[in-house]
Amino acid sequence: MTHDHDLVLRPTPAQITAALNPPPGRNGGDLVVETLAGLGATTVFGLPGQHALGMFDALRRSSLRYVGLRVENNAGFAADAYGRITGEAAPLFLSTGPGALTSLAALQEAAAASAPVLAIGSQIPVAGLGGARKGYLHELPDQSASFRGVVKSVHTVRSQSQIPSAIAAAWKSALTAPHGPVWVEIPQDVLLAETSLPVVTAPDATPDDLAPRPELTALAAHLLSHATRPAIIAGGGVVRSDASGKLRLLAERLNAPVVTTFGGKGAFPWNHPLSLQSWLEDRHTTDFLEEADVLLVVGSGLGELSSNYHTFAPRGRVVQIEADLGKLESNHPAVGIHADARLALQALLETVEDRPDDSARERVRELLAKVATRIDGQALTLERQVLSSVRRALPADSPSFWDMTILAYWAWSAFDAKGPNLMHSAQGAGGLGYGFPAALGAATADPTRPVLAVSGDGGALYSIAELATAKQYDLPVTWLIIDDGGYGILREYMTDAFGRPTATELHRPDYVALAESFGVTGVRTTPETLQEDLARALNTPGPSVVVLPAVLRMFAPTHLG
Repeated sequence: MTHDHDLVLRPTPAQITAALNPPPGRNGGDLVVETLAGLGATTVFGLPGQHALGMFDALRRSSLRYVGLRVENNAGFAADAYGRITGEAAPLFLSTGPGALTSLAALQEAAAASAPVLAIGSQIPVAGLGGARKGYLHELPDQSASFRGVVKSVHTVRSQSQIPSAIAAAWKSALTAPHGPVWVEIPQDVLLAETSLPVVTAPDATPDDLAPRPELTALAAHLLSHATRPAIIAGGGVVRSDASGKLRLLAERLNAPVVTTFGGKGAFPWNHPLSLQSWLEDRHTTDFLEEADVLLVVGSGLGELSSNYHTFAPRGRVVQIEADLGKLESNHPAVGIHADARLALQALLETVEDRPDDSARERVRELLAKVATRIDGQALTLERQVLSSVRRALPADSPSFWDMTILAYWAWSAFDAKGPNLMHSAQGAGGLGYGFPAALGAATADPTRPVLAVSGDGGALYSIAELATAKQYDLPVTWLIIDDGGYGILREYMTDAFGRPTATELHRPDYVALAESFGVTGVRTTPETLQEDLARALNTPGPSVVVLPAVLRMFAPTHLG
């Protein structure tokens, strides 16, 4: 009896000849790039280093495009954004020790946001692994241990024959829901040694489907179909699984209002009559969600930001669809469905009954009116003007990447992303310096549309070196820097908590002159001219910098009840 999984494709005579006669001059690095190309990769981000030179030399003999950044952490942010925009695993080449460790903050963000990054780092020679020898440059007692608590999976290579399988396994891990960063490390001598192994052609690394259990989706469909006041919280998992269309169909069939988390911006149309938008740091919104008798949470762990700083206390039944098993019911008891959002929503669509409700849309209008009244009463004209100018200047199909800055905090709640997978920020892990290098990665993925990066002056200093990258590759990124003289959000936090700020004020450069010194166009703008200056920069090919000197304030917190 023959089983399907027993069938093996027979090599053709041409393939046999090629395998028996591999081209000369290849090394272990060639096995790396051949495997990546066979898996479908087209672009590699990174930074060369002594132990990793075998991989970088092999790039010269491959069809892969290389985009080199100036700091490993920024290269990680660029790969993160490339993975978010394309849905592909983004290869990231790193060297041993300091180079590898410098990427950790970026990989933490990729892990928090479920961005598929395939980080491949070098190692000291095989003879030194396991502490057998000491004194190698960049040596760590256990380099992979530094990554194990950050990435989704770790893969260690000790011989050339292991390279294709290790990279294929890492690729599959990165792209199996929940997506995430993975770590592969290969010793220097394995990369440099000449190889007689055949050219790697098409390794199989098809991601596993994460389908829901049918008895759970049947229960969830029953609860939702017979709910009196259902509501939906849509998180980043909806965007990552390309399930926005299914979410909309389900919401309309159930007449269920939808709020999107900050990571799920764009998962539901902003101006849809069932849209509660993204006002999660608003007590009116929190109260509305608490009053739902059945609350469907899709692709969110209901963490700190999504739960109004853990003040959210649902009173009805919660149904949670989440691909990350560790987040399932981690904050609230629920009917927990461990599944990819797209597959689970499809199962619900096949099972739920239409639920007429003439009151749902009126309740949405009332909630949004309460939010608007609250914001109107806080004298925040400048902040709203600036955010509105950014929205009007940015083309509807252009992605934007936001650093941890006050305008980004505004954008989480108040910015219409115009569609799924168009607005991204560092709110997963919350590190500074994300916006600009991430925008460079997005522009690499799709250079046909302009990309916006937004930073404060403090965060901008983390990634200022990447102006050289933007210019070198002529990437269409416009970088808006809000210059308020320091770490603005921390200044607010400290003033509120202690009466005065400490360590928040910064000496900073003339950002316009600095941009021009890199050969990048720079302009200083005002709140009144921001829309025009930003639109002009976005419509001009290549990179540009727009600097807005302004001190912005946050809207008053409402999570304290």
